[in-house]
Amino acid sequence: MTRPYVIVELISAKAIATRVEELAGEIQATFRNTDKLIIVGLLRGSFVLIADLVRELDMNVEVDFLEVSSYGNEMVSSHEVRILKDLRGEIEGEDVLVVEDIVDTGYTLSHVVRFLQARNPRRLETIALLDKPSRREVDICATWTGFEIPDEFVVGYGIDYAQRNRNLPYIGRVRLADADGKVGNEVAEES
Repeated sequence: MTRPYVIVELISAKAIATRVEELAGEIQATFRNTDKLIIVGLLRGSFVLIADLVRELDMNVEVDFLEVSSYGNEMVSSHEVRILKDLRGEIEGEDVLVVEDIVDTGYTLSHVVRFLQARNPRRLETIALLDKPSRREVDICATWTGFEIPDEFVVGYGIDYAQRNRNLPYIGRVRLADADGKVGNEVAEES
């Protein structure tokens, strides 16, 4: 069961929409000579970003998903990355873009990149909506990043806390309440 909390807006829906449009332009320019771009979303947090991103791309795209877990219902990564659902299609010899909601420690993205590289795509690039470089434990960065954020627990735009708040149109900081119901400082993820 989650503790009571409030959400304070960190990145507005308008700022996200503007940035997704910019990123789509960069991705389209990078993959301008491809016949088809396979977009691989990491479930569940990336689904909103994928929906907005593919609508901005004026190219032939195919969408597939991996379900990966390293958090469960916790606010702290377990560092154990598990593939819960594999791709339906093949990526050998294809151009692939992996879409991640947030890169913090880097364990998930690193694991997924290695997992997919073993399938011999022609090209594999990555995009993350959010990046927390202060939390990095693995030497990896997404090819494209929407926003760099401080070490705070966030929700919204597909990102959840115990399966809640994915439907928020913005990114917000989670502030937990204490035992008396008073809201404290923002929550920072801990190792």
